[in-house]
Amino acid sequence: MLPALLTAVLVLAGCSPGDPAADHVYGAPTTELGASQAVLGWNMSVSNLRWDGDHVLVDIDAAPSEEDAPHARPEDIRLGLYGALAHPIEANALGSCRTFAGLHVNPATAPTPDRITGTVCLGPLRDQSQVRGVYVYSPQDRIPETAVAYGAGFPVGVLPTNENDTGLILRTTSVEGFRADGTILTPEALGDPDAFTGNGYMLLGLQLDGLAQRYRDDSAERGGPLMVLAGPTLPPPGLSPACDVYGSSVLVLPDASRDAVQVKASLCTQGEINDALLYASVSLVGTHAALWTADA
Repeated sequence: MLPALLTAVLVLAGCSPGDPAADHVYGAPTTELGASQAVLGWNMSVSNLRWDGDHVLVDIDAAPSEEDAPHARPEDIRLGLYGALAHPIEANALGSCRTFAGLHVNPATAPTPDRITGTVCLGPLRDQSQVRGVYVYSPQDRIPETAVAYGAGFPVGVLPTNENDTGLILRTTSVEGFRADGTILTPEALGDPDAFTGNGYMLLGLQLDGLAQRYRDDSAERGGPLMVLAGPTLPPPGLSPACDVYGSSVLVLPDASRDAVQVKASLCTQGEINDALLYASVSLVGTHAALWTADA
């Protein structure tokens, strides 16, 4: 009887509310919506998650956590929806509402370099039941010695990667190349000396798979989850509205209740057409993130 009782005590102690791991999701500190927490050099709160049609609205308020200390630039702050989504949905904190006509909001702004305040717009998304929270990260924040880069040239994209590189397998599900004017390029264009002149962009469909427990352990050891970065890129609005929607980064932060990591993402590379299509790259990099949930 005593060994069984001791085992039960150890199990309860291992998942007690005071356990730091209980307050993290894949290495991202986690709290409830409306609370404030420190991330990327900011004291930040994310609150008032609500719906307007097919769009998710959330309010952000942030100030530097320490006066005169380094912090991520407001234009580099990116938010995403957390939950059992079929496809990640993210947006930059600044400028996220400009393409959503008919929304009556006060869009997030940075009235000074030391303040972010207002509403962030994410979507469209029709299945409201899948959203459990909102995460924040910066594509410019990289944990040292965690980056692994792969070639992603048109028309092949990224070949399936070795699981031992990062604990996840990354592969390409679709590749579409375009000239800046929207003309689609086929693989046969590789033989045309005039096809790859000027600017262009490429839309990549990517899938990441792995074991949730391994990713959980790796993220805790690394100090944060992985993000996927595609390059080169240009600041919004870029060469195509599709690139504005796809973006060039995504955080790998799946719902913690699942036994496996299965993330389908779409990213854009853009710029000088040879760089953006023939010499594009996709990287997996560790980063610091924070998560706000409705049931923290």
